[in-house]
Amino acid sequence: MARIYYDNDADLINLKDRTIAVIGYGNQGRAQSLCYRDSGLNVVVGLRPEGESWQLAKEEGFSPLSVAEAAKKADIIHILIPDLEQPTIYKKFIEPYLEEGDALSFAHGYNIHFKQIIPPSNVDIIMVAPKSPGQRVREVYLEGFGVPSLFAVGQNYTGKAKETILAMCKALGSTKAGVIETTFKEEAETDLIGEQIVLAGGVSELIKKGYEVLAEAGYQPELAYFEVANELKLMVDLLYEGGITKMMRGISHTAQYGGLAVGPRVIDEHVKDNMRKIVKYVQSGEFAKEWSGNPEESMKRLDNLFKELEEHPVEKMGEKIRKMSGMQK
Repeated sequence: MARIYYDNDADLINLKDRTIAVIGYGNQGRAQSLCYRDSGLNVVVGLRPEGESWQLAKEEGFSPLSVAEAAKKADIIHILIPDLEQPTIYKKFIEPYLEEGDALSFAHGYNIHFKQIIPPSNVDIIMVAPKSPGQRVREVYLEGFGVPSLFAVGQNYTGKAKETILAMCKALGSTKAGVIETTFKEEAETDLIGEQIVLAGGVSELIKKGYEVLAEAGYQPELAYFEVANELKLMVDLLYEGGITKMMRGISHTAQYGGLAVGPRVIDEHVKDNMRKIVKYVQSGEFAKEWSGNPEESMKRLDNLFKELEEHPVEKMGEKIRKMSGMQK
């Protein structure tokens, strides 16, 4: 069972007289920078001077620095830029300025676990991974609470790495909800596998295939879209509020029976076997090699995959339905 830590397990005193450099001011970077500052910590923001976020950070009260300047100034360097960009930025602008006893911090275990970044042995390596988009991290913090987070220590050079990362969790408000101790390996692999087999990959393919099957059967495509995509939000809201049971109890008896009796015929053991293959694909490092081996080529492949998705009939129909519903102009 997971061990969960709360407010009494963490102390902001462990961050006293330390400077946190948040690298990046996007989804998580902005939210975490603001929360750390509002919790009384000394925060600097490291950005590309020509980047879009530079002006926003200034407007919100920061005096942004280049990544190299931020790394020089800080003793906790919290890297919150996209995974694919991290190794190059680290090598050029962070590694040269790491000093003995510094902490290198992440919100995702990917680059450490899959050895895209290999830090020196004389620094702490830590991670806090909020289980929520950055916007929600900030919203809940402002409400006086926090979102649950995962945390991990990958390298404990100073002997105080755990105290440091728990204090960072507390500064985000996460210890009010509870933070779960994990490892860089476990966080990285479960995150990738969950995204691929359910959250991003599985759900989108289920919607596409469901739409195709209904259209092929001769049903009006507008109805097909409502049934397999549009109503999904209502189901997910119920799921979020009270789990699968609440989701099921919030629909008709006919839908309940059909879902519980027929669902396993669709998502069957064959699908589960495919999911097991993806577990091995991630654990073996094959996915990381494919994605991170040549970042430029990976981004080209990603662009092509997006183009294919945008041309799929379900996306064209979705645009029509959203305009019809007044959600999109």
